[in-house]
Amino acid sequence: MAFTSRLLSRSKQMTQLCGGGSCSQVILKKERAIPVRFFAKEAATQALAGDEMLKSIFMDVKTKFSAAIAALKQGEKITIAPEDPAAVAHYAKVMKTVREKAGLYSESERIDHSIEEETEDILDVRTYLETVKELATQDHLFVDDGAEAMMMEALEKVEKEIKKPLMRNDKKGMGLLMAEFDKINK
Repeated sequence: MAFTSRLLSRSKQMTQLCGGGSCSQVILKKERAIPVRFFAKEAATQALAGDEMLKSIFMDVKTKFSAAIAALKQGEKITIAPEDPAAVAHYAKVMKTVREKAGLYSESERIDHSIEEETEDILDVRTYLETVKELATQDHLFVDDGAEAMMMEALEKVEKEIKKPLMRNDKKGMGLLMAEFDKINK
């Protein structure tokens, strides 16, 4: 108890002596140093559930950014001249190459890529259209304006006409389906 009161009175004296400023030299004299012992280890921070997800997202973005920078360093020179159509075309070509190398696709390219990946093994048109509809629903792009129903009706009409399920590699049947789609669009 006596020690704490003496320490408090000394701290008041130091505050008055220093005028409220920094007095680290006065406080840390050797004869008045107080040894401090820590008995408990510092508590380690617990990783939260979203930390790993954020870390993986960050690493993914970092990897793509590094790949884009590396592609730009290796690539051709870019001339920015908005009035020159050849320079604009060259810039677009270089940037498309950089995005492809880095895996940074535009929204439409990403959608096309996911459709191609998901539907490459599908042989019949009906399953293809249903899969595309599911993908659009997953990406929140599906709008129920009746177009899908009309497309399915056109598909049924073509399948009745050819008397078998329409396959994607059937050029004649696909031509008939495209003609039906053109009628719907008019």
